[in-house]
Amino acid sequence: MTEKPQVVIIGAGPAGLTAGWELVKRDVSPTIVEGDSVVGGISRTAEREGWRFDIGGHRFFTKVPEVEALWHEILPDEDFLMRPRSSRIFYNGKLFDYPLKAGNALRGLGVIEATRSIGSYFWARIHPPKDQTKLEGWVAGRFGWRLYRIFFKTYTEKVWGVPANTIQADWAAQRIKNLSLFNAIVNAVLPKRNQKDITSLIEEFQYPKYGPGMMWEAAATKIKDKGGELVFEEKVRRVHHADGRATGVTTFVTGGYGPGAGAPLVERADVGEEHHYPADDIISSMSFSSLIRAMDPPAPEHVLAAANSLRYRDFFTVALVVPESASFPDNWIYVHSPDVQVGRIQNFASWSPFLVKEGRTCLGMEYFAFEGDENWVMADEDLVARATKELAELGLASTDQVERGFVVRMPKAYPFYDEHYRRNVDIMREWLSDAAPNVHPVGRNGMHRYNNQDHSMFSALLTVQNIMDGQHHDVWAVNVDEDYHEEVSPTSSAERTPAGAGAPSA
Repeated sequence: MTEKPQVVIIGAGPAGLTAGWELVKRDVSPTIVEGDSVVGGISRTAEREGWRFDIGGHRFFTKVPEVEALWHEILPDEDFLMRPRSSRIFYNGKLFDYPLKAGNALRGLGVIEATRSIGSYFWARIHPPKDQTKLEGWVAGRFGWRLYRIFFKTYTEKVWGVPANTIQADWAAQRIKNLSLFNAIVNAVLPKRNQKDITSLIEEFQYPKYGPGMMWEAAATKIKDKGGELVFEEKVRRVHHADGRATGVTTFVTGGYGPGAGAPLVERADVGEEHHYPADDIISSMSFSSLIRAMDPPAPEHVLAAANSLRYRDFFTVALVVPESASFPDNWIYVHSPDVQVGRIQNFASWSPFLVKEGRTCLGMEYFAFEGDENWVMADEDLVARATKELAELGLASTDQVERGFVVRMPKAYPFYDEHYRRNVDIMREWLSDAAPNVHPVGRNGMHRYNNQDHSMFSALLTVQNIMDGQHHDVWAVNVDEDYHEEVSPTSSAERTPAGAGAPSA
């Protein structure tokens, strides 16, 4: 390209900032529009009174070499810690390793339940569930019905707020992939010396010492230093297009937007005013449904109907300050108990000692909601009280050990995989590719796909190559690999196939 394009990037999360960084390295100065007052999206690090919270937990591990290289371009090596990987399931008052290890799970269940579970597994292998398009049948076919009900059903229904037999299997396929009870048993019984060809889970991962937000704050600084512009507290109102091309973006000033917002950077006098940003290309990590609704002129009715049908699951963390003695070694614990509403508990000290204060730790009680429901709108002090009570009910800490509590909300944290989502996304993609092919959806919400952070970054990196180099990467093929994300083969990192193996070309 002889002229540098004008590029507007919507959203300053991992995808948007990756795109911005790749562009400024090519001497293109993008404008990044962010509705909140902080960068990082769901990968931000929230801070309250000196305590830092990782929203959702972000293990810095990837099978994509280009993404790993980007991490170390943005942050120096000394800002990364190597942290042990550990997660368990809380069920019936006991803790079980996750992903499931055959010996650990069966011993913890006891002889009778273990025997029943193994029998249930073999029954499911002989008589597989008829419908494996739904999460319930997909998991039961790989673990048996008893283990599905013990270790998967309750947590899954907490996450999504609907019965597991109504959730598409796509989510399990991305989260669990080829793990099964059979694989767990094989890994348990084969001698280590004979496991050269068997994949295993990562035992440690990289982590920025002040949390993932440290990465994105550094990226924002680097982008601005190289001439990029970051605009905060402005939400997209219209994406203009004409004659088969997008031409620009109109925003309005929010002055701090949404319940996930941090403190405003400055007191803006222009709250409510509109600003216009012309563009040759638009890279969008805003929710795909919101993007389609913002198109001006509007999309046809059937496309808008598809956009309006996409759903999201929202998320909030209640962070409780407790003594170090109430800590546990795991990064997080999945709570498979229907008696409490908490779905997962993080120990922020297990992520990084720099997130907590000496002699104490902070436990992140994670809850799932639909924006506007009774849990979402509940007062912070009531949420802290409930989380404190549930922590005690689980036997992890007494109520008098909780010194302080904070609430951090994150809307649209999870794209919802109902039975119609894929068809709706296809309708929207087809129309957008005709009406404005220079609008490029990227990232988790931008593509309505349950991407990990590295996959979101990879989608942005490939998009910049398409814009600047005339490449034809199929960005929608990212994260279609069949392996569990945290599972590694015995080959060296240099020999690994990048996630989304089909992504580099259309």
